[in-house]
Amino acid sequence: MGDRQGLLGPADVRELAGRLGIRPTKTLGQNFVIDANTVRRIVRTAELSPDDVVVEVGPGLGSLTLALLPEARRVVAVEIDPALAAALPATVAAREPELAGRLDVVRDDALRIGGLPGGDEPTALVANLPYNVAVPVVLHLLATLPSLRRALVMVQAEVADRMVASPGGRIYGVPSVKLAWYGTARRAGPVGRGVFWPVPNVDSGLVAFTRGEPPETTATREEVFAVIDAAFAQRRKTLRAALAGWAGSAAGAERALRSADVDPQARGEALDVAAFARVAQYRPGGALDGKEAEDHGEGAFADGGARGGAGRAGGRGGRGGRMQ
Repeated sequence: MGDRQGLLGPADVRELAGRLGIRPTKTLGQNFVIDANTVRRIVRTAELSPDDVVVEVGPGLGSLTLALLPEARRVVAVEIDPALAAALPATVAAREPELAGRLDVVRDDALRIGGLPGGDEPTALVANLPYNVAVPVVLHLLATLPSLRRALVMVQAEVADRMVASPGGRIYGVPSVKLAWYGTARRAGPVGRGVFWPVPNVDSGLVAFTRGEPPETTATREEVFAVIDAAFAQRRKTLRAALAGWAGSAAGAERALRSADVDPQARGEALDVAAFARVAQYRPGGALDGKEAEDHGEGAFADGGARGGAGRAGGRGGRGGRMQ
C-alpha cells in the first residue's frame, strides 16, 4: 500500500476509512487527502527543521502526519473524532514503525485546548483545516500557544484570500486584521479539488504565516479585537457610526478616533492593525481617554477635521480536522 515512504495513496485512504467505518461527512468537515505529492508539497513548503515540534490539527487518517514525522522532532496531532484519534498511532506504527515514537495524539477540540502535553513547546502549526472553523482555530492556537513561530495551513481558497488581504480591499476584514496582530501571512499556493476524497465543491489554498510582534499599544489584545469586531460588524458604515456601540455613543467614537489620528468618516477596511490598536487605547472611560482631553482640550475635536486620515500606517476530521 502507498509508496515506499509509507505515505497514503487513494486506495489506502479508502481501505482505512472502510475498516474504521468512517464515512466522510460535511458536518465534520471531512475531506481526506489522497495524493502523496500534495502532502510532500505541504511539508516542503512548511520548511520544517529537525528540531521543530509540530502541531497538526485534524490528522484524520494520517496522510499528512506520515509526511511530517520524518521532518520534525515531534508531531502533536489534535483530533476530535474518537475513532480517528484511536486509529492514528496504529497506522503510523504499521507504516513508519521507526518514527512512531515521535507522535503524540491529543483527542480534543482544537478550539478548546489550553495547552499541549509533554515538555516540548510547539514551534510550528501545519494543518488541513475545516472550512467553517479555519480562522477561529488558527487565531485560538496563536493566542494559546505563544511558542508557535510559524504556520502553514490549507483552507478554502476564499478563506485563504481573506486571511492575507491588505487594507483597502473588498475582502479585507476581521480574519485579515486579527491575523496581522500576530504576524505576517501570505498565500503559499493553490490546491486543486482532485487531491481529496470526497472531492469538495470548492478550491483550496495554502497560507503561510510567520509570527511577529504585535503593534505598540496600551490596549490588550482583547480590547483591540473588540474594536475590530465592532468596525466590521457594520462594514458599510463609517467608523463613527460603526463604533458608536463600542464607545457608548457616536460622539464618543469620534473622540476616540480623532485621538488615534483616524478619520471618523473612514470605514474599517481602510485601517491596518496598528490603527485599530491605537483606537482601542482611547475608548471613552479608558486610561488614555482623560489624558487626551487633558493634553489637547475639547477644542481639538470641535472643527470636525481628522488629525491624520485613516491612520499613520496608512480537525476532527473536524476541529481537529478537515482535509486529512
